Amino acid sequence: MTTEKHISRRAALAGAATLPFAAAVAGTASAQSAEQQGQQVPKVNRVMVGGFEVTALMAGTATREDPHSIFGLNASDEEFAAASEAALIPTDKAQFFFTPTLVNTGEALILFDTGLAPDAIIAAVEAAGYAPEDVTHVVITHMHGDHVGGLTAGDGPTFANAQHVTGQVEYDYWSETGGDAFENKIAPLSDAFEFIADGDELTSGVTARMAPGHTPGHMCFMLESDGQRLMLIADLANHYIWSLQHPDWEVSFDTDKAQAVESRREVLTMLAEEQIPFIGYHMPFPAIGYAVADGDGFTYVPHSYQLMLG
Repeated sequence: MTTEKHISRRAALAGAATLPFAAAVAGTASAQSAEQQGQQVPKVNRVMVGGFEVTALMAGTATREDPHSIFGLNASDEEFAAASEAALIPTDKAQFFFTPTLVNTGEALILFDTGLAPDAIIAAVEAAGYAPEDVTHVVITHMHGDHVGGLTAGDGPTFANAQHVTGQVEYDYWSETGGDAFENKIAPLSDAFEFIADGDELTSGVTARMAPGHTPGHMCFMLESDGQRLMLIADLANHYIWSLQHPDWEVSFDTDKAQAVESRREVLTMLAEEQIPFIGYHMPFPAIGYAVADGDGFTYVPHSYQLMLG
């Protein structure tokens, strides 16, 4: 005897409804079998500041252990832990970014700092759409190794067509005290450097501002075009929590810690009062943001789309 099975409309619909879910599960299993691609690391981020094209370049990133041995040397373990936990960041490790900046003024292509190594800065410049020979100026904000590491490739300059520029105070200090970064990267190009001082204009709309303390001749640079401004603060403040929210916290890499605090407060106060965006060399990439006065310190507000609006 044969038994016929009659499927109701409701049962048929219920069965059909399970098919997309089953397909999704199968698709998920298939996707999970694909090889993971690893952490995504963007290479460039471009904004316009008036008529200037400003491109932040990712030239490297590194994880450091025990960040309290670097930041907040004059803060207790409890103070450091409280500030970190409030920002949802760990106290045992920190991620550092190395962000040179490329500025196309329309008449000059200016590279501010060169990262850790020539290969990395060349790759970043090329990712931005330029070739090393396109760079007209290389500006060194200060002479720590993570800013001058890409200056030379082999026996010559990485950016062979560029005029090399740095502060006179910075050059004089390191030429007297020496150090590996100076001897290996600056000294071989000493004849190629031109020197600037506080308030000097590199090109129209690009002005140097002394902000000593991190090093004796550490410089920031103000960009101004068509009524818009942005400041490159280099290593004035190296962390968005431990340096901005706590500008008085001492940093191990600062040569003159008291002077660094003074410079940090002076420049960050100006940026906050005038609502000027900045690029910080070690800020989380793309390293562009604002300082907003908050109690005795400053809150870091990452750039979203403000500079896209003209």
